[in-house]
Amino acid sequence: QVQLVESGGGLVQAGGSLRLSCAASGIIFSSYVMGWYRQAAGAQRELVASFTRGGKTIYADSVKGRFTISRDNAKNTVYLQMNSLKLEDTAVYYCAAAMWPPKNDYWGQGTQVTVSS
Repeated sequence: QVQLVESGGGLVQAGGSLRLSCAASGIIFSSYVMGWYRQAAGAQRELVASFTRGGKTIYADSVKGRFTISRDNAKNTVYLQMNSLKLEDTAVYYCAAAMWPPKNDYWGQGTQVTVSS
């Protein structure tokens, strides 16, 4: 059974930092392209950050220079370091695993990030 379990969300003041983690099980983690997405209330889900099949990283323009995606294949975990958080970063954050991007094969349940003023 495949599971992607996010953690690390919470309430943080604007300007603060959070690190999200997504632990994967039931898949050959190193074979999958991992990414982070978010969905704010009333909005569509959007890509935040992702690896490419070639191992590079891509970021939404709104988070470039503030967020960093990383992965630890030994721990089957992908991370999202979020710095200088803004009110508009408030959303549910999801991790996803794709064998052949951009189609994601598996999704986590999401973790809420709330940025307050």
